[in-house]
Parts: sequence; structure tokens; C-alpha cells
Amino acid sequence: MMVVGICRSFRDRALDRCLHCFPCLSDPARRPLLGLKVALLMLHLIYAGILFLLDSDLVGKTKKEPWYTALYLLLFFATLMQYFITSGSSPGYVLDAMRVVNETNVIYKKSSMASKQPASSKNGSLIVTVEGSQSGRNFQGSNAASWTKLVMDMYPPGTSIRTCTCSYCIVEQPPRAKHCHDCDKCVLQFDHHCVWLGTCIGQGNHFKFWWYICEETALCLWTGILYITYLKANISRAWWKDAIMILLLITLSISIIFLLLLLLFHSYLVLTNQTTYELVRRRRIPYLRGIPERVYPFSKGVCSNLYYFCYVRSSIYSLESLPSDQELEEKSRPYTCLDVLTCRCC
Repeated sequence: MMVVGICRSFRDRALDRCLHCFPCLSDPARRPLLGLKVALLMLHLIYAGILFLLDSDLVGKTKKEPWYTALYLLLFFATLMQYFITSGSSPGYVLDAMRVVNETNVIYKKSSMASKQPASSKNGSLIVTVEGSQSGRNFQGSNAASWTKLVMDMYPPGTSIRTCTCSYCIVEQPPRAKHCHDCDKCVLQFDHHCVWLGTCIGQGNHFKFWWYICEETALCLWTGILYITYLKANISRAWWKDAIMILLLITLSISIIFLLLLLLFHSYLVLTNQTTYELVRRRRIPYLRGIPERVYPFSKGVCSNLYYFCYVRSSIYSLESLPSDQELEEKSRPYTCLDVLTCRCC
């Protein structure tokens, strides 16, 4: 009995230390996510490990041309690093943007009361931008506005505040925002909730998500080429090795097809400034319901969309107003040869 008590005490101490070091293990809701990340990490290690374990030609090539294997391993670790960076990044929550705007507004009011000079330059840095015809301006410390007024200015006049208020978070949602029931938060420019990453994809991490898909696709293609090269050179030498490699190659091929389609789909979304939610549920979104499907209301042109996606969206809270009727009419106009020459699409 004494030995059992000592073992239990040792087990409890070890468990407490483990939970202290890894808080996610103490949360039952986050344990499946941790297990999924470990499983994904193990899959990468298995595919690469079996390749180097069974392919003696690859090992010999590594000795002759170490740069080739070094590049492969560099891509391998860069993909895993990008996965964990993306899974740990914020998609851009509405509550965070609201807090930034309200804090800036409070600081501006205090500065205005203390002095007739504008607010301090520390609060004058670009924090929240609002784009669109109705309120195309930058919100700095010197011209801050309350969150409610800021959001309502992005909708057409006469819009009821109830129609743009989340019933779960009790917060006004800007256009393109949506409440995620998995994260239980409203996300700016909500795209989808990624089960593999365990987080939402939105304004703050869509760029990181695209790069992760790109790197994962390149890694799977390279790994598939190495598997095919091995089978061509070593087929029928050992049946059990061939069976393992063929089975892994089949599953890898399915993953490559899925990743390629996903990469092309999200590249299309980036070029047209859309989200998955807007594309799939277009008829259910009130402000997109009456717009023709071939019209992209938030598109600024291919080049501008790429610049906005790569350099703007992931660095600041960028809110987009609903386009006016005149802008929608302009975007619905068919392209002519003159429009192509004048780069209207860009």
C-alpha cells in the first residue's frame, strides 16, 4: 500500500508539472486539437523518414549532392514552421478591432481635454483603416470615432443597428465579418474555420494560410517525385518495401490533388477579393443577395487585390465599406478592348 501511495503521488506531481508546462492539456476542448497537430507532425516525419530509410540511392545522392537534400529538408522544416505559425496566429477578431478603436478614441479625448494640440504621435500611427466610397479614410489618434458610429457608417443610410449586431458577442459587425461558432468569436473577413489548423481563417491570417498551402503542396509534390523515382529504380527487389511505398504514394497522390485544388481555389479568392463564406453563402448574406454572381463587389482589380492581400490585410485592421450603387454598376459593366488596354482589370 505504501508503494502504491508513493507511485500515485509521483504520478500526480508529474501530471501537474506537465499541465503547468502545457496548459492546452488541461483544457478538454483543446486536447483533440493538440492530438491533431501531433498526428500531422507524425505524418510528415513518417513520409520523409521511410523515404530516407528505404531509399539507399537517395542516401548516396545526399553524399554526392548534399545541396539537393538540404533544399528538401529546408522546405520540410519551413512547411512545418509555417503550419504552427498559421495555427497560432489570430484571424482578426472583431472584439480586438473594437478595443483598438475605443482605446484610441479615449486617448484622443483625453489629449483634446489636456491640450488644444492633436493627440500624441504615439497614438497617431495607423491602426484601423476603412475603405470604400462612404467612409474612405484612415482612423488615427487625431480623428478617432466610436466603434458603433464607425461600423454604421460602413452600411447604407437607414440600416438598423440590430441587423448588424451579433446576437452571440453583442457587438456590431462590420461588413464581411461573421461569428464563428467553433471559436465563439466574430471574425473580420471570415473565410472558414480550418479543422486542421484549429483556428479560423480571416483577415489576419489568410495570407499565412495561403503560404502554408503553397509550401505544403510543393513539399508533397517533391516527396511524390522521390517516391516515384525510388519505385522506378527498385521495383520488384523487395515486395514488402514496394507495398509500403505504393500505399504511401497513393495516399500522397490524393493529398496532392486536394492541396492543388485548394491552392487554386484560394488563389482565385485572392485575385477577386472574396472569401469562401461569401462565395458559398452569397444568397444568404443580405448585402450580397441582390448582386449578380459575376460581379465581385469588393474587388479593386487584380494588382490592387494582391497588394491589399499581401501587405495590408495582415498588418492592420482594414475594414471595407459596402460599395455604392454607382460602384456596383461600374463593376458590372462588361470589359471592352479599351478597358484591357487601360488596365481596368488591375
